[in-house]
Amino acid sequence: MTDAALPGPLTQADELDSPARRARRRLFKRKAAIFGLVVLTMFIVLAVLAPLIVPYDPIATSWSLVRKPPTSAHWFGTDELGRDIFSRIVYGARASLLAGLISVAIALGIGVPLGLVAGYRGGFVDALISRITDAMLACPFLILAIALAAFLGPSLGNAMIAIGISATPIFIRLTRGQVLVVKAEDYVEAARALGNPPWRIALSHILPNILPALLVQATLSIAAAIIAEAALSFLGLGQQPPAPSWGSMLNAAQRFLTQAPWMAIWPGLAIFLVVLSLNLLGDGLRDALDPRQR
Repeated sequence: MTDAALPGPLTQADELDSPARRARRRLFKRKAAIFGLVVLTMFIVLAVLAPLIVPYDPIATSWSLVRKPPTSAHWFGTDELGRDIFSRIVYGARASLLAGLISVAIALGIGVPLGLVAGYRGGFVDALISRITDAMLACPFLILAIALAAFLGPSLGNAMIAIGISATPIFIRLTRGQVLVVKAEDYVEAARALGNPPWRIALSHILPNILPALLVQATLSIAAAIIAEAALSFLGLGQQPPAPSWGSMLNAAQRFLTQAPWMAIWPGLAIFLVVLSLNLLGDGLRDALDPRQR
C-alpha cells in the first residue's frame, strides 16, 4: 500500500468541526433553501416592524379611495372599503406567521411527549395512543381544523388551537417512529444497563437524537398551518374583520375579481411566497441534517 492510500492526519479544523457546522455548510450550499430563508426573513421583519413600515392605518376606511388601482400613494391599491392593501398585507403577515408558529408549538407540545411515551413504553400505552392517533389521521387535516374551529368559535386564537390539535397526530406518529429506531441503538442500551431511569434515557439520550427530524417536520407544518389559517379566515372562522388577514382579504376580493383583481393578487402572492419559502427551507434542512449527506 502506498502512502497516497493512507488517510492523512486529522487537522485541528477537522477535530473542531461539529455536526452543527457541517449541517450549516450543507444548508448554505443549497440555493433554494437560502432563497426560502431570505424570503421568510423578509416577511418576519415586515411583521415585527409593521408599525414602522406601513404608511396607513390598516383598518382606516376612505370612501373616496374605494377599489383604487396601485399608485405611488397606494403601492398595492385599495380594497372595497378604501383601505390600503399594502398596510393590510404587512399586518396580515403577523396573523399568518403567529398562527403558524403557535399552532405548531401546540402540536409539538402535545405530540412529542405522547410520541415519546408511546415509543419508549410500548404495550397497552402505545396501543392506546396509536389507535387515537390513527382515528384522528383518518379525518383530513383541514376538515378536522374547520370542525374544531367551528366548535370553539370564530377567532384567531381558537383557529390556532384547532390547527394545533389537528396537526398533533403527525408529530405523535413521527416521534413514536423515531423513538422506536433510536431506542435500539447501543448507547441507549448502555445507558439502560448503567441504571438510568426511563425518563432520563428518553429526555437525555433519545430526544436530542430525534430533534433533527422534528425540526424538519415543524418547518413543513408551519407552512401547512399558514394555509389552514388562511382557509379558516376565508370561511370566517379565523381572524375576524376588520383585523387584517390574508384569508379574509381573499374572501372579500372574490366579489371583485374582474373590477379589482389586485385585491386578490397581493394576499394570494403573499401566501404563495411564505408557504414556498417554508417548504424550500424545510427541504434544505432535511438534506443538511441528514448525517448521510456529505
